[in-house]
Amino acid sequence: MSLVASTPEIADLSAAGIDTTRDLADRIHVAGRWEIGTGGLIESIDPATGRVFATLHGATADTVDTAVREGLSAANTSGWATMLPHERAAVLHRIGNAIDGARDRIAALQTLDTGKTLTETRALAASAANTFRYMAAALETMDGGLTTPRGPWMTLATHRPMGVVGAITPWNSPIASDAQKLAPALAAGNAVVSKPPVWAPWVTLLLARLCEDAGLPRGVLSVLPGPGRTVGEALVRHPLVAKVSFTGGTSTGRHLAHLAADKLMPITLELGGKSPTIVFDDADIERALQGVLFGIFSSSGQSCIAGSRIFVQRSIIDSFTTELVARARRLRLGVGTDPATDVAPMISRTHRDSVAAMVDAAVADGAEVLCGGAIPDDPRLAGGSYYPPTILSAVTNSDTICQQEVFGPVAVVIPFDDEADVIAQANDTVYGLACGIWTEDYRRALRVGEAVDAGTVWVNTYKQFSISTPFTGLRDSGLGTEKGRDAVRQYSEQKSIYLDRSDAPLAWGAAH
Repeated sequence: MSLVASTPEIADLSAAGIDTTRDLADRIHVAGRWEIGTGGLIESIDPATGRVFATLHGATADTVDTAVREGLSAANTSGWATMLPHERAAVLHRIGNAIDGARDRIAALQTLDTGKTLTETRALAASAANTFRYMAAALETMDGGLTTPRGPWMTLATHRPMGVVGAITPWNSPIASDAQKLAPALAAGNAVVSKPPVWAPWVTLLLARLCEDAGLPRGVLSVLPGPGRTVGEALVRHPLVAKVSFTGGTSTGRHLAHLAADKLMPITLELGGKSPTIVFDDADIERALQGVLFGIFSSSGQSCIAGSRIFVQRSIIDSFTTELVARARRLRLGVGTDPATDVAPMISRTHRDSVAAMVDAAVADGAEVLCGGAIPDDPRLAGGSYYPPTILSAVTNSDTICQQEVFGPVAVVIPFDDEADVIAQANDTVYGLACGIWTEDYRRALRVGEAVDAGTVWVNTYKQFSISTPFTGLRDSGLGTEKGRDAVRQYSEQKSIYLDRSDAPLAWGAAH
């Protein structure tokens, strides 16, 4: 049984350090205006206690239309779209610094909204600040192209803003996901309409205030909380939206891709995963144990890259699994504000219950629970949406629990014999997002890393990210690339210019 850590929770927005008199209380951000939404009521629930700590009226399809049209006008009339790169970069730098200055407020608010530990939410805020600064630097140093001439012309490859970009972000890491989309889109000179998750909208609204205070022209950014079927669909369907970047579930992503295809609009999709983490018998066992635990149980398993399929070489599977289970049982469940907490509550009871149902179904199909596997009955956790670190065995890679994304603190342990065996099993999935490999043989690591279908491969580490390194998903895990120096170009339109350098007219037709 997991240990329990518990301290008083953050009770409301004011306790999270948020000045609710300064426009954030029941306000959404529509083209530079803080307004009460005309959509349905959104109740924000603290995952640690199950209590409603704030309410918010969301946006509607009409709100989206207003934000898009006024955002496009604002980008053009304010000069944001035509501003020199170093001038836009200066604003992005200020936004990054503003996020740093508000890091404690951001962390407290995100912990209240999502249940995450303060350690994680502080790290996410730092990541967001660095993302804005990195994209500012990339923008300042991103030269245009003078292409190789193939005739009597000077040829240029230039880029310009797309116009209005839609950003649809997930609830499991709001501030970092916001920055990953907003920073390059703004750097390219676009207006952005952001749809934050209904379950966790507050950090994105605070980010809008920080952007405004840092000098982003009024109206260039809108933040519109609301249901995906209303706000998200309206954003993707809108004729003036030139691109959408979406992070979320695969089924929703596939639906949005169809809508985007109907209007021939580019879309970036960062979707689900069922990532393998592979432990060879020559691995540094201590590093592997710690890395595997972190890969699946940090963020309470609510991560698209969670290492949920643990493949262990048969010669060490018994000893490795025994120690892994012992350490998983020592992980502490508790509120995100407690420094002793390892595994915080899940985003909601609804989601927690769906995770529990998947585990119950796996057990009914023959899986063996090695640890966890049941909603905790500790009265100190009764109000929240807690689920313990859970490890299952006696499964095969074809079982439902090994193929469907759980999005919770649930892992399966599966044996393998050799490289060929584990590559075949690792690739036997519709997903292709991430992979972890634990071995002291770097030739083996490179062989297996190249052979496994995954957009990101970690060797002897896991869940480490750099904004300078591209992130992409294969198969059902996504479409397109985020992050990296070229991210700004993903939000730009390219055009070519030919400058004739000859003195003669074109040699064509009867006049020649």
